[in-house]
Amino acid sequence: MRRKTAFIGMVILLLALLVEVVAAQGVTATVSRNLNMRVGPGTEWRRVATLPAGMAVNLDGKNVSGQWVRGVAASGQVGWLNVGFLAVDPAAVAALPVIERDAPLTVSAPGGGAPVAAPAAPAAPAAAPSGGATAIATSALNVRGGPGTGFQRVGRLLAGEAFAVDGRDASGAWLRGVTGSGQPGWVAARFVRGVDVGALAVVDGSTPVTAAAPAAPAAPAAPIASAAPLSGFAYGGHVLGMSDMTVNALRTAGMTWVKKQIRYTQGQDPNSVAGTINDVRGKGFRVLLGVVGSRDQLNNPNYFNDYAGFVGGLAALGADAIEVWNEPNIDREWPAGQISPQMYTQLLAAAYNGIKSRNPGTLVISGAPAPTGFFGGCSGGGCDDAPFLAGMAAAGAVNYMDCVGVHYNEGIVPPTQTSGDPRGEYFTRYFPGMVNTYYGAFGGARPLCFTELGYLSPEGFGPLPGGFAWAQNVTVGQQAAWLNQAVDLAAASGRVRLVIVWNIDYTEYGADPQGGYAIIRPGGGCPACEALRN
Repeated sequence: MRRKTAFIGMVILLLALLVEVVAAQGVTATVSRNLNMRVGPGTEWRRVATLPAGMAVNLDGKNVSGQWVRGVAASGQVGWLNVGFLAVDPAAVAALPVIERDAPLTVSAPGGGAPVAAPAAPAAPAAAPSGGATAIATSALNVRGGPGTGFQRVGRLLAGEAFAVDGRDASGAWLRGVTGSGQPGWVAARFVRGVDVGALAVVDGSTPVTAAAPAAPAAPAAPIASAAPLSGFAYGGHVLGMSDMTVNALRTAGMTWVKKQIRYTQGQDPNSVAGTINDVRGKGFRVLLGVVGSRDQLNNPNYFNDYAGFVGGLAALGADAIEVWNEPNIDREWPAGQISPQMYTQLLAAAYNGIKSRNPGTLVISGAPAPTGFFGGCSGGGCDDAPFLAGMAAAGAVNYMDCVGVHYNEGIVPPTQTSGDPRGEYFTRYFPGMVNTYYGAFGGARPLCFTELGYLSPEGFGPLPGGFAWAQNVTVGQQAAWLNQAVDLAAASGRVRLVIVWNIDYTEYGADPQGGYAIIRPGGGCPACEALRN
């Protein structure tokens, strides 16, 4: 018994020594296959770099689960790695301390040298500004003591906060400046907007900081009074063009609205859309324009004001309704890493006043989020629609819209059904779930506008692509019946101002099977038109 006790004591002593060694020197691991290094412990965090198989990494900590470890690679990159793809002693990993995501680095890169973490920047900025620019944070981000994630965090910006910029690093990936509290430091350029990075001087640690703390950002301007009709109910369709066949389908279905989507490029003249507006209105329909800008231009200087001026011009030309952007909660339409309901609300506020200043009667619809629960919450990489709406509500979006934009395009059960979807019980599967969630997000203060409501059917086309196989068994008859039921339910709810059927006349049927949503089917028939007319 004494021998066993002595052995256990020796093991405990050796483990204690191992912990001390790990704490002092870190652990060296080798990448076993090409592996993404990330800003935080999880695949939801932005990728810092892709490390090649065989690269050495010195580790200095782990997350609570021990599945992710943090360290510095031989290339000098600092970040988090999934331990399952590293060749490393499990006992050494177990002995690593649990650390915060952005704790200061305590080990050097493989090959020796000082730890990558640098001392904090000087405590106070110089008093005089240098004529630099003011950047606006597009999401919450760290301010660091140097141009890289390996440098110590010295401050933090929240989405919408200002940062006075006086220079950049040689790569243009990092900007130096001063926060509103007077703290100098560096921020990643990809997480701010409003600055022409190429026009900034290249600076380093030896260059004095010349920017002064920015003034507090002005609150959004008070909303201009709306004269748009918010009561009543109407429905229409999203069209590709206004051909005779499309117009006949719209009229047969009893539709009075037409939606067209516009891709705005910064500097574009609103008069470029005048022909579309006049064509739709000239054929007896009211026109809704969904105005989507370029995610690649969104961070350009003065972009929000330019977008607001453009949609204001469309309102002056006679647009009856304008949807401000499209699905801003996913990176297909908004810059990856910057998805933020607060940032979107800033754009919405500017657009609303731009529209109302030119035509108070134009209906302003918030950009409908993509209906999804994929992200498990909300982060810069993507946001489920429910928390995105909650973030908009908290940011005051209700003051800058006449109608809440909604997309419902994944239904495979009747719109009267509230449970039993074979894919699982999530509110976006059901028409009533969408109505209740979106209406409740703003406390019932604004009606809903379904700017896309459609049912996908492969009938007449062939098998659906893999990402849409969930709708493989939906028939054209069901599409027609369900659209009719959804419009009836919306009209009777007292919560819905407008329904736009997605879509009328699209024909593309590839990776994105838009033709499968069209109510004009191959051969020219339109069962949904007949159903909606009755």
